[in-house]
Amino acid sequence: MSGGTSEYSIAADGSFTAPLELSYPYKRTVGPILSRFLTSLRDQRVEGTKGSDGRVHVPPAEFDPVTGEHLTEWVDVASTGTIVTWSWQPAPVEGNTLQHPFAWALISLDGADTNLLHAVDAGSADAIKTGMRVTARWAAEPSGSISDIVCFDLTSGSPT
Repeated sequence: MSGGTSEYSIAADGSFTAPLELSYPYKRTVGPILSRFLTSLRDQRVEGTKGSDGRVHVPPAEFDPVTGEHLTEWVDVASTGTIVTWSWQPAPVEGNTLQHPFAWALISLDGADTNLLHAVDAGSADAIKTGMRVTARWAAEPSGSISDIVCFDLTSGSPT
């Protein structure tokens, strides 16, 4: 930590808290693979690409991590999954789909072999745990972007 007032803290349980602000002050085109993925989200479907080793990548990979070849096989996966790991966001920043505290989580969607990073509306940090089940909350007015999944909600089948 460097001089001045620190926003860093260490909780009684030993966890470390620090501010994080991300911004991407540029625009880019998404290309054919991500364009198809985002279009499927607009239609309330989640698709991934299948690699030569049989793994399904969500978000979709353009190139096979094993062979380097273009991936062309698409697979539908579920909009439900399991939390692999998570981090609490106590103060949302402008542009977050949720404007109250929430979790960022890596989610293993059912039918996918890679994890999707997205928001989970858990209510409080005490309510969320690794291994919990989640389901996508879809936007009322989809636009063909990752925010067509507003967030994921904990499901009633989640372990305690």
